Amino acid sequence: MKDRKGEKIAWMASWIGAFIWVPILSIVFLFQGKKEQGLLGIVLTGLAVISVVLFAPWRFSSTPHGRLLCAPYGIFFLSIAWAIGTYGGFSAMGLNWWNLLWLLPVLTPFVILGKRKWSDSVQSKASAEEAVPLR
Repeated sequence: MKDRKGEKIAWMASWIGAFIWVPILSIVFLFQGKKEQGLLGIVLTGLAVISVVLFAPWRFSSTPHGRLLCAPYGIFFLSIAWAIGTYGGFSAMGLNWWNLLWLLPVLTPFVILGKRKWSDSVQSKASAEEAVPLR
């Protein structure tokens, strides 16, 4: 499992990309004088980092990715609710409930990776090495 460094980097980098807006928005709120909202955003960022590291697939190699994605996605949706609530809700932002449909593509990893396990590719690599090469 040591040779899967690229996959580990991809896991961490993708979640950093998903949550990078939360600490930035928190800093903006702190400069605007919205201390509670800014501090709450920093707490959400900390929870996101903890959930991404704690529920990394290489830590639970026999657990399906769909289960491991639940914690980071939960924090992600809490962050979205935090941002919408801080700006005064949907109507204050000029949004309606149909705008939540934009979140559907975000859920594609559940469909693509849902049943896959970290240990699956280790097993498939081992079986590929045991196979007789074609001549």
